[in-house]
Amino acid sequence: MNELVDLLLRATVWMTIASVLLACLRPLLLRLGGAALAYRSWVLMPLLLLAVVLPLPPLVGVERIPLPTLVALPSVAAGVQAFSLDGMSVLLFAWGAGVAVMLARACIAQRRFVRAMGPLQRRDDGSWQATSDPGLPALVGLLRPRVVVGPAFDSMFDARQRALVLRHEHSHREHGDPWGNAALLLLHCLFWFHPLGGWTARRFQRDQELACDARVLADDPAQCRSYAMALLAAQGVHPGVAVACHWRGPSQLKERIAMLKQGKRGWVSTTSGQLLLAGLCIGAGGIAWAGQAVQPPHIVAPASADRQATAIQRVAPAYPKEAFERSIAGNVMLRVVVGTDGTPTDVRVTSATVPGVFDAAAVQAARQWTFQPALKDGVAVATTLQVPVTFSLDNDGPLP
Repeated sequence: MNELVDLLLRATVWMTIASVLLACLRPLLLRLGGAALAYRSWVLMPLLLLAVVLPLPPLVGVERIPLPTLVALPSVAAGVQAFSLDGMSVLLFAWGAGVAVMLARACIAQRRFVRAMGPLQRRDDGSWQATSDPGLPALVGLLRPRVVVGPAFDSMFDARQRALVLRHEHSHREHGDPWGNAALLLLHCLFWFHPLGGWTARRFQRDQELACDARVLADDPAQCRSYAMALLAAQGVHPGVAVACHWRGPSQLKERIAMLKQGKRGWVSTTSGQLLLAGLCIGAGGIAWAGQAVQPPHIVAPASADRQATAIQRVAPAYPKEAFERSIAGNVMLRVVVGTDGTPTDVRVTSATVPGVFDAAAVQAARQWTFQPALKDGVAVATTLQVPVTFSLDNDGPLP
């Protein structure tokens, strides 16, 4: 459980960093590459989240000294550890409940929106016409998205505007925007507690619409006026579901019309923007990946040391109360980095037979240990140790 909470915390931090970076760089990206580059920059967020969970390669050339197995028995008091385990369980339960509530709300809203459209009828232009208008036109669905228009579609737009609206929604489908909205919804549910979640979602959908506008008008800039009039004609429509690409969101009208007036960027500006985005993704992704488990510097191979590190005092871990009550036993393998002063500078769980049950107790005890540091050429050096810890319900020795 500790690992999951730690992963959520690190992912939350990097999600915040990605949101701030994209907000700060958006004006520059728009100036260099237009709306398409601004929308493409959102790839930074899943990239950083992937970098957080991608494991680091093992250290090369660092030998770890195995120490004798330390056995923890139930006779050792475990008040602090029991509280830690219970508190962690409460946090994970609250997070899981929040995810379930957010997913349920999204599914209910989607279902209500689909049912509010009423029966659909196929049109000659390939779209579908609804009997009522809960927020149309829109591209609705994920696996088989359909362009759905309202009952007043023909009277609301003239022929040229109708063609532009349909081209807009078909562009959403061709570029997989419904999948982008689904990924956004999933992230919003997983990080429901994030204070910038709603703000980030609105800006993602804004850039998605601006990029789609740019694609539609890229081949025929002369349609700009008709496109703007079509946006104005639908200004009373207020969409409200996540997994649908709507013709217009109520807060985007002014910016979308302003973006229609901007001309096409030159190749120098566009290339510069793409290089900037690539550098941002590589740099931030590399930092997120390398920073998930920063390795202490100056670790040497014990085989080359004049004297290996030895344990002076090892405090037995407290047996978790909940594990004792449920008759749970297990093994934990610790990786302990001993500094030049003989104190542990980094303690991590490398493996556990019952993950999450004994990890916190073993790590907390290891941080209290003291060692005689290793020596090389008469100078104390840092060393990595492997320490097996057994949590046993009796005194028969290490578990198999």
